[in-house]
Amino acid sequence: MGRHRKLAGPTPLPTLTARRRLAAGLAGASALVATFLVLTVDPVAPPAPDRTTATAP
Repeated sequence: MGRHRKLAGPTPLPTLTARRRLAAGLAGASALVATFLVLTVDPVAPPAPDRTTATAP
């Protein structure tokens, strides 16, 4: 009789550090995409003429 290998158990979950790194990367990518969209996409309509920009006196 030959020796039998143990079956591999379930794969371990990603470590906390890896999860945090992934979350930080996704947040950074999201911020870059949002910035790009703000700078490149024109608003659908101009602001209403009766509204003024908020300026401090």
